[in-house]
Amino acid sequence: MTTTSTPRKSVTIIGGGPAGLMAAEILSQGGADVDLFDAMPSVGRKFLLAGVGGLNITHSEAAGPFLSRYGKRSNELQPMLAAFGNEALQEWVHSLGIETFVGSSGRVFPKEMKAAPLLRAWISRLRGSGVRIHVRHRWLGWNEAGEMRFATPEGEISHSSDATILALGGASWAKLGSDGLWQPLLAEQGIAIEPLTPANCGFDIGWSDHLSERFAGTPLKAVAIEFKGVRKLGEFVLTKGGVEGSLIYTFSAAIRDEIKANGSADILLDLAPGKSLERVLEDLKRPRGADSMASHLRRKLGIEGVKAGLLREEISRNDFNDMNKLAAAIKGLPLKLLSTRPIDEAISSAGGVRFEAMSTELMLEKMPGVFCAGEMLDWEAPTGGYLITACLASGRQAGLGALAWLNQTK
Repeated sequence: MTTTSTPRKSVTIIGGGPAGLMAAEILSQGGADVDLFDAMPSVGRKFLLAGVGGLNITHSEAAGPFLSRYGKRSNELQPMLAAFGNEALQEWVHSLGIETFVGSSGRVFPKEMKAAPLLRAWISRLRGSGVRIHVRHRWLGWNEAGEMRFATPEGEISHSSDATILALGGASWAKLGSDGLWQPLLAEQGIAIEPLTPANCGFDIGWSDHLSERFAGTPLKAVAIEFKGVRKLGEFVLTKGGVEGSLIYTFSAAIRDEIKANGSADILLDLAPGKSLERVLEDLKRPRGADSMASHLRRKLGIEGVKAGLLREEISRNDFNDMNKLAAAIKGLPLKLLSTRPIDEAISSAGGVRFEAMSTELMLEKMPGVFCAGEMLDWEAPTGGYLITACLASGRQAGLGALAWLNQTK
């Protein structure tokens, strides 16, 4: 008696970042035939760059505060993060033979602080499970027959499969593959897309040449920012034309939206967050003898270098010599942010395929069998491990959704 086995269902994944790789893992474990395509010479390039200064894979905080970091899209992401949150992610990393630790800030890092060992182990696992990885294949959309088109060094090719997962990233760091060029390809299919905008980005202020030439690239440490009643401590960097860095990124979504609505955003910078206004004023009024004002600020308040430069930049000479006004400026220096830096410079991007255009399994309602995952979805989050976590969780969700759909369409 002759028996015939049922052919394995085939899935195409386009995009070799964390979301695409996680979808590939889920699908290969589920018995699907997986081909993963990426436009770059190797996969995971932005992932590797994120790990240059120490790969922050997730954050250890409790589920409630963790979920709140995703703002207006927290409801849509909640099921994915409940199924694959920070604890599950750490267990998954451990399964690749990578140890982790929790830093003093609550952020979670690989013990070696590098992305490359994790990525190597992950790719080895995927290849071992049969995933075929095709690099230097840039997706061009679909042809009239519904096949996927790819530009390759040898010319254009077409490819078809039973299901497709798009994990094409946002529009930051185009040189690493996230260029946002997928937007018109999906818009042509009638897919609702929220315009991509910078997230976790820097802002332009327009410094004087003197401040820019002297302090561009200098960090401001132990400061606080207040914006719309929210105050946070941290540090950031003075750039040639403005500001960037972790403390700025914490506020970037709100600042970006304020600039879009009103043309600019005003923040207050506290240069001495450890002291009250009364204490600052008291220290300023202490006799300084033969000390210059610069020495007095340094000795009594630790205000020197870039902090002193900012005070000189932003307040008048008369106010600088008025101790009451100077104290007020030290505790709340107004800075007017005029515009975001270009999206290609941003750590990540906001906007993308709207959740309303997809099922809960992340399948496009107008394109059965086509799923989306990762940063190309319409969500955003601050730095601190939240970006990678949601990319992995959505890649897992899309992989499971594709498996379920394939099983239903046998």
